[in-house]
Amino acid sequence: MTAALYADYIADLRAVFTELDRHPERFQSYGVHLELAVAGGLVVYETRRRKGQTDRLYYGRPAATSANQQMSQASAFAAIDRFLALGQFVALSGAAAGTRTLDECYPHCAVNVSYRKTGQPATRSMLMVFVGFDDTADAERFVASADDPSAFVATRPHRTEKTYEWR
Repeated sequence: MTAALYADYIADLRAVFTELDRHPERFQSYGVHLELAVAGGLVVYETRRRKGQTDRLYYGRPAATSANQQMSQASAFAAIDRFLALGQFVALSGAAAGTRTLDECYPHCAVNVSYRKTGQPATRSMLMVFVGFDDTADAERFVASADDPSAFVATRPHRTEKTYEWR
């Protein structure tokens, strides 16, 4: 089984993420929660706007520590943006519970985004977990060496109860 590749999808997500970060006034409502695990550390970027109120939370947990540390919006954005700038991505399907599908050598990011731009009639949302790679060959090697190939999304668009592409 071959895993679906998501470089094109991530390029669109990166554009939305950048616009939400730099121009939140263009959105009527939004909820953004990204958790990036990389090199044993964690970076969390969370912001939401509802009914005119905006809440923000940015923190990280460096490798080899158990305490979260508050970080600036710019630092959290930069870390997530570096991940989104990688060359290729695969998505976890959520189907293979209990199998080892993540490797600390590869960054992975849980992405939960919903937004409604001012003047748009509907909200768009997505919930996925992505693993990032330098290139397609690296992604294919990673998937081929996985314990359970069903752990990765194989067909697009992907829609299950737990994970889904833009809807």
